[in-house]
Amino acid sequence: MTDSHLLSPEERPTLKTIAAATGLAVATVSRALKDAPDIGEETKRRVREMAERLGYRPNRAGVRLRTGKTNVIALVLSAEADVMNHTSQLLYSIARTLKGTAYHLVVMPFFPDEDPMSPIRYIVETGSADGIILNQTRPDDPRVRYMHERGFPFATHGRTEMEIDHPYFDYDNEAFARQAVRILSARGRRRLMIIAPPRAHSYARHMLEGFADEAARLGLSFEVAEGVTSDSPGTEIERAVEARFRAPNAPDGLVLGSTTATMAATHGAERAGAVIGRDFDGVGKEAIPFLHRFRGELIVLKEDVSRAGHFLAKAIIAAIERRAVERAQFLDAPDPGEGL
Repeated sequence: MTDSHLLSPEERPTLKTIAAATGLAVATVSRALKDAPDIGEETKRRVREMAERLGYRPNRAGVRLRTGKTNVIALVLSAEADVMNHTSQLLYSIARTLKGTAYHLVVMPFFPDEDPMSPIRYIVETGSADGIILNQTRPDDPRVRYMHERGFPFATHGRTEMEIDHPYFDYDNEAFARQAVRILSARGRRRLMIIAPPRAHSYARHMLEGFADEAARLGLSFEVAEGVTSDSPGTEIERAVEARFRAPNAPDGLVLGSTTATMAATHGAERAGAVIGRDFDGVGKEAIPFLHRFRGELIVLKEDVSRAGHFLAKAIIAAIERRAVERAQFLDAPDPGEGL
């Protein structure tokens, strides 16, 4: 018996349709699609596969009338993010995890000249989503405080330093910077420079602390690139690094906070006549294997953004449904032996 007998061409699949196709109760199907913890993973898989096969889509207008929920999760992203590498992987992973659940994803960008609070206020005040995932957190983040005070569900890609306990996934950028410094030191590099994220962001503080502390511990000279950050346009980073490599006592080791910064800084140093692997080494991080195709001599540490997206999707659903999870906070770190 095929699934097609369950529907006429004009009919829209419902929870009852899925229940009939799987032999499960309607309530079980509903809870499976909501990723309820008391439903087994095999049952959830069966229900989601059947829902996809039948083309099931919840009637969101009806859901909102009955429950006050939209079944929408909003991902609020800065347009300055490293779209080519980092953001695309985060988007894919969150969307993949939400596939087959009752929730779907909308992306709301904000731009450098806009107030980052604006999209948050809009979503909360209009009720246009049930929960928010945001990134580029700040140590004292007004977006986090605003949502916390209003009891609005959220999860963050990045930590804060506030007295607010909230779901997050973060990459240990302090550990990344320390490991990068140790790798460069092991290769005989003694004059290090970092192109770090904008200092207002939490992960910039972590990365700079790890870089400076580890370099000082190993007796290396170190500096922070002037006038640019890892979020700066590639052409600006190229010019700044070229100028620094043409000046006296040029760096011989670079710690690079984004994929764009890694490529642009490498190109800038090469324009000044430096040869990677001979005159300098660079350590970057990436979410998608790419940098070794650009320059095989680069030292690359992996940031698992797929894990971040999967974790955050699970965490925001739990926050929306007001249920506890085994782990609502996670700090990821590079493999200690990677690059060494």
